[in-house]
Amino acid sequence: MYLAMKRTRFSRRAKQTPDTEHLIRLAGQLSQSASRLEDAFWEARLGSLVERLLADNDEAALNAALDHLYGAGGRAYDELADMVESCSEIRRAETADVLLIAVPVLAWSRLTIPSGTIAADNLVSLRAQLHGHVLAKDARLGLADFLFSPDQLPQSYCDTAHLAEKLAKAALHDRDLKLDTQQMPETVPFLSDTRYLLGAVAAPRGTPLFRWQEEDGSHADALKHWRVQGGDAIRPLLPACAIELLLPQAYHAAAREADRASRAYSLRAAVAFLQTTLNLAASDLRAIVAPYYDRDLEEYRIGFTKSNASEVIHGVVWPMLDNEDDGTDTAAQIEAVLREAGVGEVLVLDHRFPLEYCDDCGAPLYPNPEGEPVHAELPEEQAEAAPRHLH
Repeated sequence: MYLAMKRTRFSRRAKQTPDTEHLIRLAGQLSQSASRLEDAFWEARLGSLVERLLADNDEAALNAALDHLYGAGGRAYDELADMVESCSEIRRAETADVLLIAVPVLAWSRLTIPSGTIAADNLVSLRAQLHGHVLAKDARLGLADFLFSPDQLPQSYCDTAHLAEKLAKAALHDRDLKLDTQQMPETVPFLSDTRYLLGAVAAPRGTPLFRWQEEDGSHADALKHWRVQGGDAIRPLLPACAIELLLPQAYHAAAREADRASRAYSLRAAVAFLQTTLNLAASDLRAIVAPYYDRDLEEYRIGFTKSNASEVIHGVVWPMLDNEDDGTDTAAQIEAVLREAGVGEVLVLDHRFPLEYCDDCGAPLYPNPEGEPVHAELPEEQAEAAPRHLH
């Protein structure tokens, strides 16, 4: 079972097909299992059905079942979500297991954060550092020759499975995958964002894939060495950017961890950006933190002002992730990050704000010190040099 958070789903009305009903029934049976032996029985049947639907590109049946189970509550949703993710990122060869992995990098820059094709010599360096600090001794690796923005990642489970299949073939031959980038979407520029390396790791069945699975390995050591040595390999891909490397791991778990970690990173990036852009100390900034609701709490928005002014000069969105709601002490977590970054004053508002956006440009509206949702606008002389879209 994955320990990382699931993404929130918004239930939609969808026609239930026989395959959808079968998925719902099997996931329900698995959620009620009382032994590992029975788990294996239901998992084999559920996995076989999910793999067939992925092979048939039947995304609609998978999503209809997930939406139904998400709305119903209980463990069945988690069981099906785990199985769909596993089947889309795992491939089994005759004598080897192969796993689709993601290597997340948090970045911020006053310039555009790069994405795109990775040169061959950079791939060689990245491969060496992953083998040296992240992968198990006997693991083989296939890397995609592309640095992905979130917009350029596979957009569905079937797309993910298709990419996993291609990368698995590359990994089994210990070579990299050249992608056709003609259809890659453009990347919207943000002040802070995540970039991803994608690859597949293959190892003989029953043997470790990762360094921390070996007797003398650990997650902490792998991350420590990867941040130092891997950082030197990744930095040429992200010039003029401040970066923070996260632990490479299974694709979906890595993406969720990046979503979680990027929230605090975006706040720290915003403070650093305002310090350098406005030439002032973090202690001269004020942050206003407020909860924004649709039917439920969807996100916190943080408006920044100078300490002696009320105009909001920058804003950051802190989205709520699964298992987080009104009962989660998110405001205190946000305040702690801002205090640690040196912000001089943090004002936490406790009344509910509607989830509003600008009618003209679609930008989020951020709270000002008076508790009003307003546009975030840098002073005119600094605005021209800043990214147009700000997390």
